[in-house]
Amino acid sequence: MKFISANLNSLRKLYIDQLEHLHSAETQITKALPKMIDKSSDPQLKQALETHLQETRGHVTRLEQILRECAGRVDSKKGKGIAALITEGEDVITDTVDEAVQDAGIIAAAQKVEHYEMAAYGTVRTFAEILGETQQANLLQKTLEEEKHADSVLTQIADSANTRADKAA
Repeated sequence: MKFISANLNSLRKLYIDQLEHLHSAETQITKALPKMIDKSSDPQLKQALETHLQETRGHVTRLEQILRECAGRVDSKKGKGIAALITEGEDVITDTVDEAVQDAGIIAAAQKVEHYEMAAYGTVRTFAEILGETQQANLLQKTLEEEKHADSVLTQIADSANTRADKAA
């Protein structure tokens, strides 16, 4: 199984490759979040997803800034992992009938995406630190903190949403 591209013979090349995958992931997420917002019935969930959509647009902008600085261009490499998580979330939306159950499924899908992003941003932040890219590391850390916050908000909303979903059954 091939996890990374060939010809990544330096940490800097791997760093750029991972940034390009993250750029693709964030771009895919900006397209998926409006669907989740539309299908959410819980007002807190809807607001949390709308807030995170705005943050995600900022993440794309930060990644583009970093890619211009370290690669001289902005490229994306299709993130297959995030695509699979988004498809799984779309399946939950399509397959659920009850609004409360759908909200619980949307939260579960969104948290899977957040965890993917937290792992990816933690990794590229560490690469940036090792490469001496302090400003880039700081930007990536800021994004990582926003992803952690989004996950925390979703966890808080899940407490009541999951209870409502259980009562729907």
